[in-house]
Amino acid sequence: MSPDPLGPADLADLHVIIPAGGAGTRLWPLSRAGRPKFLLDLTGSGRTLLQQTWDRVTQLVPPERVHVVTGPRHADAVREQLPELTSIFVEPSPRDSMPAIGLATAVVHQDHPGAVVASFAADHVISGADRFADAVVQAVRTARDGHVTTIGIAPRSPSTAFGYVESGAPLGVEGAPSARTVVRFVEKPDEETAKAYLRAGTFSWNAGMFVTRADVLLDHLARLQPTLHEGLRRIATAWSGPDRQAVLEQVWPTLTKIAIDHAVAEPVSLTGGIATVPGRFGWDDIGDFAALHDLGHDQTPSPDGDHTLWIDADGLVRARPGVTVAVVGIPGAVVVQTDDALLVTTLEHAQRVKEVPAALSAVGRGDLV
Repeated sequence: MSPDPLGPADLADLHVIIPAGGAGTRLWPLSRAGRPKFLLDLTGSGRTLLQQTWDRVTQLVPPERVHVVTGPRHADAVREQLPELTSIFVEPSPRDSMPAIGLATAVVHQDHPGAVVASFAADHVISGADRFADAVVQAVRTARDGHVTTIGIAPRSPSTAFGYVESGAPLGVEGAPSARTVVRFVEKPDEETAKAYLRAGTFSWNAGMFVTRADVLLDHLARLQPTLHEGLRRIATAWSGPDRQAVLEQVWPTLTKIAIDHAVAEPVSLTGGIATVPGRFGWDDIGDFAALHDLGHDQTPSPDGDHTLWIDADGLVRARPGVTVAVVGIPGAVVVQTDDALLVTTLEHAQRVKEVPAALSAVGRGDLV
């Protein structure tokens, strides 16, 4: 789709930040520390998750207003996969989402004081471009009104894998009829609590999508996390000068390691400063192999036909090209093969796959992590 129908005033001040980090340990052995899930084509589309994110947001803003934050280990791969990318922030070490998003926000604000920034993860799968665009436009309009705005996902099930956002009264923002105040953020619930959230009808999944005026976010940081704010300000001031790298390497390790939810979203929601708009598009963060299976990607995409044989069994298989896998009598099986590793588990235990990289590291096999 083209951004033209949205009108030049709708997104003219929008800058998109794509945090590209994390190891995706629940998707081992496909996802590794050196090549995590956002650099992989997990859906068989021919585009990696990062490239799909790029394609989605550059339908709304030009490439020069897209900023990727990643680590030094992945920076070259990010540049290779996104040849049109002009703005990349290489964080010296992982400090969680608030320093990553805050750094890009501080630099954008310095060059564009009136900017609105939107943060979208590099590894989410989204369908429904028109509905995604509508949610972004409503979120931008709400953000201009002074609210830090999150796009909440209508829950498909009582999932215990996601945090939730409870919405309250309509805000009455012009051009954003679906915008509501956020009552509270809640951590991943148990199953009974998640079922109660679904019955209430006022809860959405927290997908970690935040849209806000840059100055509003930085003002909240100055009040709630002053040390972090001052460090980001120092780095941003030096960003366009010859001392950028020296200041970055000096200040970055001193920044508070904290998620944006804990640094800003949760405390500001207590005073009514957080809003939410519904995301009525298809969404998944492919957190594990069960999620990949639920999306319908249950076997290796292959031009040579089906190389998986199921006999009284079902589940997910990802194997090397040309390898035939037979699964017999195992409902919900998960079989994943790479050049140097083989994983065998079940969909029921998909969340536990993250224990494998930890166990490998503990026995000195960091080469497999």
